Amino acid sequence: MKSYNDLIEQTFEFPTLEFKVENNNLLFNNVPLMDIIKQYGTPLKLTYLPKITEHIEHARLLFKNAMKRYNYKGTYTYCYCTKSSHFRFVLEEALKNKIHLETSSAFDIPIIRELYKNGKIDKNTFIICNGYKRPLYTQYISEMINDGYNVVPVLDNLKEIEAYETSVTAETVNLGIRIATDEEPNFAFYTSRLGIRYSDINELYRSKIQNSGKFKLKMLHFFINTGIKDSAYYWSELSRFMYKYCELRKICPDLDSIDIGGGMPIQTSFQFTYDYQAMVDQIVESIQWICNKSNVPVPHIFTEFGSYTVGESGAVIYKVIDQKLQNDKELWYMIDGSFITQLPDSWGLGQKYIMLSVNNWDNPYQKVNLGGLTCDSHDFYNTEAHSADLYLPIFERDTEDQYIGFFHTGAYQESLGGYGGIQHCLIPAPQHVIVDRDSEGKLTTRLFAPEQDSEVMLRILGFQQTATPVTLEIDAAKAAEEEQPVEELEKQEN
Repeated sequence: MKSYNDLIEQTFEFPTLEFKVENNNLLFNNVPLMDIIKQYGTPLKLTYLPKITEHIEHARLLFKNAMKRYNYKGTYTYCYCTKSSHFRFVLEEALKNKIHLETSSAFDIPIIRELYKNGKIDKNTFIICNGYKRPLYTQYISEMINDGYNVVPVLDNLKEIEAYETSVTAETVNLGIRIATDEEPNFAFYTSRLGIRYSDINELYRSKIQNSGKFKLKMLHFFINTGIKDSAYYWSELSRFMYKYCELRKICPDLDSIDIGGGMPIQTSFQFTYDYQAMVDQIVESIQWICNKSNVPVPHIFTEFGSYTVGESGAVIYKVIDQKLQNDKELWYMIDGSFITQLPDSWGLGQKYIMLSVNNWDNPYQKVNLGGLTCDSHDFYNTEAHSADLYLPIFERDTEDQYIGFFHTGAYQESLGGYGGIQHCLIPAPQHVIVDRDSEGKLTTRLFAPEQDSEVMLRILGFQQTATPVTLEIDAAKAAEEEQPVEELEKQEN
């Protein structure tokens, strides 16, 4: 019978630059995963930091090549959108490469200040502030501008600018405007709920910015959910956006930059094909062609790459803890974790990842279903991106251990899964291991966080009090005076 190794080599071009097998065990970026497992156990999340730098360097090279090819006169600026992963080790690795940052929440701002305090950024670092902004967010943004940070608030609605009119004391505020693009034709809505309508942008500029003396419109922001994708929809929306940029540039001489949101895809299957250089070439060429046609200078280009920055650095490793044959043909490999809580995109969006056996590559293989630990019937994984079936090595559970890995899981999964919080069936957050290389190229590992324990959960759930309860005193006489039931007064005061 053919081995699992035979199956993989016959199905894909394998080994790859990232994955290879030695001594029957899988290596990920030349990291011997079984050694990590023996040291830390499972389940575990793993982050391989050098991959972050590799992707930043790659993107910069793509734009450098394209701009040289077309003699593009603008500059390129790489921003990391923090919502993909806010972890300190991710941000500090990315910032080693002198990148810039994009935020989406008020709670990003204290992180920015902490990075500045620790010397990881300076006040020349661009902080592009996106998202729909509640008062705390605009307050933090205003305070950063007043403190001399290089902040560009990207207006998401017509009234947002009013917050900066009253709270910013700096002489100049550089603004961006997010344009509300049309959604993909098969989406539930026609136009994005985020951003400002094309028809409102010129009036917003003329009435609030052009003669303000304080505000300068420096940037237009373009974002579509599909990311940078070679489709008629993407090119149509990009062209529409650029024609609006050119129209606005003719009445706004300060406008000199565009921010292309929605990043480049990452590899989630061995059959993934994407010509990164060709896509970037076409973006640069299209921008330049439309600007030349409209007789306006080409803009500086900013990009916001989140998943592309951090996604391929991540992996999740599980142990198969049981085999269950539930009928004549459905064999379940039960894992020591949960897809719902630890890989929520696989459950909520049907996202597929590169899934490989970590060991036993010489063993024969069989069709299986993977089952998670929660009591939810949806906590399973049983297909791959290239196949309706899923195969893993056959193993003797009494004499062999079986480990499996999900790869390129580094973006969004911790935040969507509520890392360190309360999750379905109280499944704990797994331990998180950071893998790096020192100046001589030798592997180093460290435990970022152990597996979540019961004390943390009890504290979150209120079984271990950490603060003094506040008692609300109700004036019954006052309630009677106003002929209101005490219950109604309680509701009002709350």
